[in-house]
Amino acid sequence: MTTKTITTKDISELRARTGAGIGDCKKALEEAGSDMEAAVELLRKKGIAKAEKRAGRDAMQGLVFLESSDEGDFGAMVELNCETDFVARTEDFKALAHNLAMQIAATNPASVSEEDLPTGAEGDLEELCLLRQSFIRDDSRTVDDVVKEVIAKTGENIRVRRFSRFELGQ
Repeated sequence: MTTKTITTKDISELRARTGAGIGDCKKALEEAGSDMEAAVELLRKKGIAKAEKRAGRDAMQGLVFLESSDEGDFGAMVELNCETDFVARTEDFKALAHNLAMQIAATNPASVSEEDLPTGAEGDLEELCLLRQSFIRDDSRTVDDVVKEVIAKTGENIRVRRFSRFELGQ
């Protein structure tokens, strides 16, 4: 079996798709035998492992993001924290905050995680806990997976601190 030569175009494409560093992209393509999809999956798994290592770091910077429906009859507010104000100003972080607010507005979870569930909450944890829900933009991933991917891209711990959902008349 012949292995395809890895080009700078391949590395650039993988970098654009994943946000990983040039060296990491090259290494992933080498490990995957130049298979782009396998390299994406390798980087995703490595990113999740990196994210788990960062979980203990303080995340006291960030932003509060608001999202409402087009009609204005419901919306959500989410506080998303990171380690530095630099990361809080990045497009990846802002996009994550936007996506989380949309997720909350659309699905109305009861808590961020299992640890935060109100006493007596009953139901499916995948519906009640934001981080365990299927991501509304890609149901093959959970919200927690999406957060960990941004952690891997930014190199900082990111934490969904709290959220609130509002609906007219409720």
